[in-house]
Amino acid sequence: MDKEQELIQLLEKYNQDHIIKLLKKIDGAKRKELIDQIENIDFNQIMELYEHTKKPVEIKENKIEATSYLDKSKLTKDQKERFDELGEQIIRSGKYAVVTMAGGQGTRLGHSGPKGTFKLDVYGKGKYLFEILADNLKEANKKYNTIIPWYIMTSKENNQDTLDFLEKHNYFGYDKNQVTTFIQGGLPLIDKQGKMLIGKDLKIREASDGNGGTYAALRQNGCLADMKEKGIKWVFIGSVDNALLKMADVTLLGMAIDKDVEIASKSVVKVNPHERVGVFCKMNKCPKVIEYTELPEKMAEETDMNGELKYGESHIMCNLYTIDAIEKISKEPLIYHSAFKKNSYIDENGKEVVPTEPNSYKFESFIFDAFEFFDDIAILRGKREDDFAPVKNKDGVDSPKTAKELYEKYWERQGK
Repeated sequence: MDKEQELIQLLEKYNQDHIIKLLKKIDGAKRKELIDQIENIDFNQIMELYEHTKKPVEIKENKIEATSYLDKSKLTKDQKERFDELGEQIIRSGKYAVVTMAGGQGTRLGHSGPKGTFKLDVYGKGKYLFEILADNLKEANKKYNTIIPWYIMTSKENNQDTLDFLEKHNYFGYDKNQVTTFIQGGLPLIDKQGKMLIGKDLKIREASDGNGGTYAALRQNGCLADMKEKGIKWVFIGSVDNALLKMADVTLLGMAIDKDVEIASKSVVKVNPHERVGVFCKMNKCPKVIEYTELPEKMAEETDMNGELKYGESHIMCNLYTIDAIEKISKEPLIYHSAFKKNSYIDENGKEVVPTEPNSYKFESFIFDAFEFFDDIAILRGKREDDFAPVKNKDGVDSPKTAKELYEKYWERQGK
């Protein structure tokens, strides 16, 4: 049986007859592209994920407990100095790298293009999100007399636009030889009947596999091997859309070394019990972040002896790992979460359908689901006004307006 016949049997087995019809209609390069894509899809995995969408999410409350943390503002002078010295040694000796997750588009902001190319209206002339991060790293390089290797994760959708943008702006003065871009993985979009959506390019529509795909993408793209070759021991992973992200926080790094853990993270206190953020906890004695959608209301409102929220440490995508921890995680399958979204597609007559209601499932893994592979995590509580100015929504909470205010006030306090 030839390869094509095998693929058709595979499509039949998984009830993807519409793709078989499409294959019969197209030829040449388009046909080859679709065949290559089909060959690289794990149909069994996708159908298992689809079946899971029919089951409710279950969280057994009795297995969850609050987690411990250190408050950066309450560290003793000795503690802070010890942590900072330990962290500084690693960065100065060239054993530290940073990864920026920049695979998303700025659609929610009303911006066409990669999110990192969004310009935040600060100081009148504005700064791009990539520029803000580059400035942050350049300052660390100057302070610690080094050049931190910078790895930027893009997606199939925005990779070329990101590269063109960074080239056009000369990497905002960052040493181009120390910047590596790599592409995250993707998974097909599935409708309610379990059919994969076809896009305008006559290929199966895929969406990025979530920020949890960062670990495997680092390994599969050779970035992990590159880090090891450079002698990197610690890796920071953060997102592109936090205008106050500290990518080289020596206190966080030193605390992780001092506590002899493989993973560490920074948190800020939830504004209120129902803020839409994931929170740190321990589940089955292991570190865990529970998404706001999955935290029972009763637990979200629970307080401790001091009247503070028991589950009030927000995960702000500010994570630190030993290189060995990343290697370990990169070989482990993470659980996938499904999101029901609106996605356009091409119907059997070749016409584009733009839905007005959610019509399909997107599957993604979350970066924090890997925390469960470890016995412990060191958490440093920062301050929202110093550490967290996300640019996520066009208006209201976590919008360019709120990020601009936080950013300008922060630098005003620093006297710059």
